[in-house]
This record gives sequence, C-alpha cells and structure tokens, in this order.
Amino acid sequence: MLKEKNTLFDDMVKKLSDNDELKKVIKNILFRGARYSYEADNSVLYIGILFGFLKETDNMVGIANRIFETKLYNLLISEEEVNSSIYDAGVMDKNQFIVDGMLQMERVMEKFQEHFTEIYADSDAKFIEENGRRIFLMYLKPIINGVGNYYIEARTRNMKRTDVIVDYRGVQSIIEMKIWHGEEYNKRGETQLTEYLDYYHTDKGYMLSFNFNKKKNPEVQTIQIGSKKIIEVVVNG
Repeated sequence: MLKEKNTLFDDMVKKLSDNDELKKVIKNILFRGARYSYEADNSVLYIGILFGFLKETDNMVGIANRIFETKLYNLLISEEEVNSSIYDAGVMDKNQFIVDGMLQMERVMEKFQEHFTEIYADSDAKFIEENGRRIFLMYLKPIINGVGNYYIEARTRNMKRTDVIVDYRGVQSIIEMKIWHGEEYNKRGETQLTEYLDYYHTDKGYMLSFNFNKKKNPEVQTIQIGSKKIIEVVVNG
C-alpha cells in the first residue's frame, strides 16, 4: 500500500504542502517525540484531526494510524534526500550490510557512528537533539528500502527516547534511540531495553545514544545483561 500512488496519499501530500504549521506539528511528533495535549480550539490540531492525519487518545494528540505514520516518515525523509550527505552514505554503504540476503544491523550501527562523526561533529547540541533521530532514519531508509521496513513504537516515543523496530525478511531488530543523560539514566535505559527484547522474544538489541558531553568519547560496545546482548553505540554532537 505504501508503494502505491493513490488519491489518499496524493491528498495527504497536497494538504501538508498547503499547511506549514500542521507539517511542523507532525514533524515534531515523529522526529522529536513531542507530545501535544488535545484542545478543540487549537486550529492546527483541529485541522490535523479533521484531515484524519491525527487522532485524540486520552486527551493527547498522536498520528492516526501506523500506515499514515510510516507514509509520513517516508514522505518527510524523502523531501530531504537531495543533497543529504548521510542519505548518500546509506546508499553507498548498502551492499556491505547484506550477507546471504540478511541485514547485518550491528555493522549498520557501526558505520552510522563513523558517518555521523564525520558529517555532524561541528553541529551544535540543539541541532543534534532535535534532528538526531531523523538523521539516523535518513541513513537507514536507503539500506532497507524495497526489502525491509521500519516503524516507531508509539508507547516509547517521547522527547528522551524512541524505539525503532526494523523488519528485514521477517527478522526484527529493536533499536532504542535516546539522548544521553548520564550513566545512571543510561543504565535504566539498558534495563528497559532488555524488558522490551523480552516482549519481542529476541535476545539482541541496539541502543543509539546522542551525547553532548564532550568528556565521553564516541564508542561501540557490547553489553551482556542476563541472556540479552545489547550493542550500544554512542555518537557525539
């Protein structure tokens, strides 16, 4: 369905092109984990709900459904593909990540760290905090495009944390993306991720941390917590 060109998606593209404020709200929800409380007199949120892009649940506003969510991710990322160094890197790297038809996610994470350091090392913290997750998805998209897909777990999407589930030929990779807030917060994140791996019946997960503490160097390490293995990647902004 997402690959089809149809009147529903054509209408979505047109409405977003005509409404910059609604587009900004949707970007904030998808890429920053922003949360908006429902207010009937908020014209932007009202229009989003009227169009069917947004919905109200427990007095909070979110994307209406997973099909729309994935389409919106793909659309907003595609608008920035042209002249994007990180997207181009994903295109160039793609073939090295596929071995016997399967995606080598650990290698994807390692190469993303290399490219992120090279391209965004001089960016300010605010830019990385607001765009880090979008940058990773922009790198990932051409790698899995046409064979795999991804979606964001709505239950864990917030300003501090977002979980991405990548499905490639029936094998799922769970990736937690978060902003670095010190060792204690990081330990809690590792524990949360192991619980999440239990839910998805898998023993290996990935943690991508965007760090603004210049005293902590970028690194890739393997952490064993019980029967769970976590590949933790830290990138500096």
